[in-house]
Amino acid sequence: MSWGGPGFIVAIIAMSTLGWVFTTWIRARHGYPIENEWSGVASRTDPDADRKLALLIGENEKLHGKISRLEERLAVLERIATDPAERTARDIDALR
Repeated sequence: MSWGGPGFIVAIIAMSTLGWVFTTWIRARHGYPIENEWSGVASRTDPDADRKLALLIGENEKLHGKISRLEERLAVLERIATDPAERTARDIDALR
């Protein structure tokens, strides 16, 4: 095979094309967006993605509320632990 002959040129073009096909296949298989030469992007869509997102948002809101309540309780416990005993006893007597 001559280095400047048409067989060598065809072999280089074939290797380039096969490399491009292989990398595109790998990207598509692992969920990466596929770009073409005209700046278009094709990506695999997950039909359950919206449902998963809604569940995660709901769980996040629930956990945020739980943390807020725990912070309030912790502040009360810190106040009880740091206040003098006389003031705590006086507050308890005032509630009776």
